[in-house]
Amino acid sequence: MFHGTTIVALRHKGVAAMAGDGQVTMSERIIMKAHAKKVRRIYNGTVLAGFAGGVADALALLDRFEGKLQQYQGQLSRAAVELAKDWRTDRALRRLEAMLVAMDKSTLLVISGSGEVFEPDDDVVAIGSGGPAALGAARALMRHSDLAAPEIARESLLIAAGIDIFTNAEITLETLS
Repeated sequence: MFHGTTIVALRHKGVAAMAGDGQVTMSERIIMKAHAKKVRRIYNGTVLAGFAGGVADALALLDRFEGKLQQYQGQLSRAAVELAKDWRTDRALRRLEAMLVAMDKSTLLVISGSGEVFEPDDDVVAIGSGGPAALGAARALMRHSDLAAPEIARESLLIAAGIDIFTNAEITLETLS
């Protein structure tokens, strides 16, 4: 199974930013790809989505999520809840092992296969193997620096890449303002 990634997403000073590393790891020993793009613009460029977990599983979920956004005219929260309900109850989807982070200008959500959809209290979230390191770095930089949202996202991933062996410094960064 392919896995290993870090995604960090935040809103800071009116700008939404999401960044992801580029590493795809097979088992715990082999780097299969260093430049994967795990952060995408969807729904006519108004929604950012990032994924962690099994690549094929995550891409299947991302396609389904974009369909839900189309179905609910871009209502991010509604689309996320409907995806989570399908993910939890559909027999085939239930086996998919991935997590999604989705955001637009006003909402930031984590969507998981166990039916959870949650919005963080402090406008920052990170998922994947390097998620805890990236989250801690992002929170510290948001509170104690003058960096803008894109720089905070990038620096947080660089910090995670220095700690987590499944995270690299090949960063994809997208913003909404």
